[in-house]
Amino acid sequence: MRLRSPLLAALLATAFSAPAAAQECDGDFDAWKQGVAAEAKAAGVGETGLAALSAAAIDPKVLARDRAQGVFSQTFIEFSGRMISAYRLKQGAANLKKYAEVFARAEAEFGVQGPVVAAFWALETDFGAVQGDFRTLNALVTLAHDCRRPQVFRPQLVPLLTLIDRGDLPADVKGAWAGEIGQTQMLPIDYLMDSVDGDGDGKVDLRNSVPDVVMTTAKKLQMKGWKRDQPWIEEVRVPDDMPWDQTGRTSKLALTQWSQWGVTRPDGSPLQDTGLRAGLVLPMGRNGPAFLSYDNFDIYLEWNQSFTYALTAAVLATRLAGAPAYDPRQPEPGLGLDQMKELQSRLEARGHDVGKVDGILGTNTREAVRKEQMRLGLAVDGWPTVDLLAKL
Repeated sequence: MRLRSPLLAALLATAFSAPAAAQECDGDFDAWKQGVAAEAKAAGVGETGLAALSAAAIDPKVLARDRAQGVFSQTFIEFSGRMISAYRLKQGAANLKKYAEVFARAEAEFGVQGPVVAAFWALETDFGAVQGDFRTLNALVTLAHDCRRPQVFRPQLVPLLTLIDRGDLPADVKGAWAGEIGQTQMLPIDYLMDSVDGDGDGKVDLRNSVPDVVMTTAKKLQMKGWKRDQPWIEEVRVPDDMPWDQTGRTSKLALTQWSQWGVTRPDGSPLQDTGLRAGLVLPMGRNGPAFLSYDNFDIYLEWNQSFTYALTAAVLATRLAGAPAYDPRQPEPGLGLDQMKELQSRLEARGHDVGKVDGILGTNTREAVRKEQMRLGLAVDGWPTVDLLAKL
């Protein structure tokens, strides 16, 4: 489904001007909505969409969810162990078989393998069973009016109002607390601009049509940069000693180099040199599970910036593609929530940007940990331990 000018141009202009518009947050809610209404009207939204905006209200439950994402404080083994369930593996395999023609069509057109799409479908909504019960418009006006992250949510308002105005979505459409809609949780601008009519019925329904969901999800991944016919991650075995400072997702080296340092397949056989480059990801340090991450894994982090979620989704995709369960090995004990916050505070005091002192081991905190491990002469694997906390 695509829009044509001038409405398309107006919507794009709205999206690109989001940082300026995002400054207009907080304050009187009704006056703020009038500003959004003027923006929507200028983009071509009619009376139906404007009436929906007029009735929209702040949802305190959305703000509470936005500030309490404690699930991402779990370790990778904890989170993936809970999310990669027997039900999802069984149902994922069944759906790949049931909709084999649709998945094959999506891969042929967009280059994204079926298990990759199926894994997101599983994690986001359990294959459409749990799509969220928050009123989407209320969720987005709440988060756009709030001054914590308005630049993320304000650009979604006009696209959602356009979908409502055109009758593609009802005014009371429900979804996730952060404004995502449908079986793989698309934001309104993706739904509006880049969705695909997979079943050929002349409309796009990402809440009820599996072909629409599969084709649209594959297209979204392609647009984010997915490379056709290439892997995303591969479990490996690492030696007891190697240049740990060369590890990390962004340190992509030739597979021959990893082989020279003793990295092998899980069964101990040598890596197959495909000519690709990969980083060595150690989500729980050098003694925990290990994966080679290729360029396509970076697309997972475009989908969701949580490293733990992204790696879990990638591992689930490998399982649906036929790989066995990964070996958790024996990682060193990590830090509890309060210890992690203390670590982040100490890292900040040393001049590192950890993003936020929230007890979550995010990308910034991992990078700061690596720098301190290097400074202290420890193995540089990005995994914070009690020993590191004591040395700081």
